Amino acid sequence: MTLYHFANCLALAYTPYYLTYKYTGLAEYGAFWKVGQAGVMYMLTQLAKMMFLATFFPMPDLEEEETTKHFDLVNDFFRATVDIADLVGIYLVMQRVSGKGSVKILVAGLGWAMAELILTRLVFLWVGARGVEFDWRYIQKALDANISLVHFITLACLVWVWTRKDSAHSTGLTGVLSLVLAVACYKGVLVSCASHYLQLGTWTSLIQDGVASFCLGLISLQIYIGVTNNNEKY
Repeated sequence: MTLYHFANCLALAYTPYYLTYKYTGLAEYGAFWKVGQAGVMYMLTQLAKMMFLATFFPMPDLEEEETTKHFDLVNDFFRATVDIADLVGIYLVMQRVSGKGSVKILVAGLGWAMAELILTRLVFLWVGARGVEFDWRYIQKALDANISLVHFITLACLVWVWTRKDSAHSTGLTGVLSLVLAVACYKGVLVSCASHYLQLGTWTSLIQDGVASFCLGLISLQIYIGVTNNNEKY
């Protein structure tokens, strides 16, 4: 039964990634190794971020009876600011991918999200979901992986649009793009802040995160469509 629970969690977490790769055209482009290179860039970026955070923003010491870190708005804000390095890494990945903009976005976003899933959730699911007792948090962790896929593809889309904007686009688009990028980068802090002060449960917080990521994805898609249509006119 424990192995069955682990298989369910693993399928719930990984199936959307497989479907994204297979049915968005990446398989036709033979982009498997490009996705892998994006994963390597993710690891290098996280290593640099960890060294920076350990030097300037060390984690506060937990008391012996504490098992989780308390919400700290200022500390989490600065840590989210360091996460802007992900945008640089995603940009470098897209620079090494030839093809249409949609291919670059999907390669960078999927590779980034896949690497995060393997490095941050696989061991957690392997150790925890195979336990004797059933726990909903492993299902939540798998669903959170799906939200991360939408989030990183959204970030990749916004980075690509930012690099493609030129004088043909209005200053209004630049302002909207900057605002959406800022919200996307600090989404984790905003969600955690709302969950903390509204005292939301784990399922409510997960749904809140999913709705926020979905809305940002729709806005990014609309911006992407607008930019590509304008580029075709000029």
